[in-house]
Amino acid sequence: MSQLVHVSGLRKSFGNNEALSGIDFTLAPGELVGLLGPNGAGKTTTLKLLLGMLRPTAGTANVLGFDCTTSSLEVKRRIGYSPDEPAFYNFLTGRETIDFALAIRGTDAKAAWDELEPMIKLLDFSAQLDVLTSNYSHGMKKKLALLLALAHTPRLLLLDEPTNGLDPPTSHAVRELLSRKAAEGVGILVSTHLLDMADRMCSRILVLHRGALIAEGSSADVRARAGVAADATLEDAFLRLIK
Repeated sequence: MSQLVHVSGLRKSFGNNEALSGIDFTLAPGELVGLLGPNGAGKTTTLKLLLGMLRPTAGTANVLGFDCTTSSLEVKRRIGYSPDEPAFYNFLTGRETIDFALAIRGTDAKAAWDELEPMIKLLDFSAQLDVLTSNYSHGMKKKLALLLALAHTPRLLLLDEPTNGLDPPTSHAVRELLSRKAAEGVGILVSTHLLDMADRMCSRILVLHRGALIAEGSSADVRARAGVAADATLEDAFLRLIK
């Protein structure tokens, strides 16, 4: 399979509000793609359509060869997802939460924990594993959500603001982890407001505005599309595109 994600003519309306106006994009193995846009641009709607949480008004979205609407359960089984606002059972620790998710998925627990161990160390999360999630800060919840997304070694990650609420060292560790995963062939779609992070980390960028895909390509391509200098910041290009 050459593409992990294939979106064609994807539209989504909520009553008279058109959240997505017919977008097209693909994502290949090993790509780390940034999904950028102001609030209300359609980023979260796009992720929810890929997850099968919403039904499209028109168009198609396929993930790992499965239609995201008619085969949403198969999609959810195979991808890793981290939401912007993670929520967990308050009566479970982080370790118990991971064990519970592995059991639900039918994933071999020992193999999964062996895979997770270096990531836990990278995120400095070992001491937090046996703390009840009711005592987690927002940053701790984001770390746990990322570990859960990775626990079953998915070929595709959908991440909504994965570094939101993290301190600079942890944000750096997350970027390092995601770059490492992309180098291993995992496809990653990251929705973020952090333009500098997207500029440094992403191999390709999608810019959404008012439900339309207004720019796509490398950081250099986006700068050229915006008509800004090659040494301008991605923020300069982004602001020019959405004005």
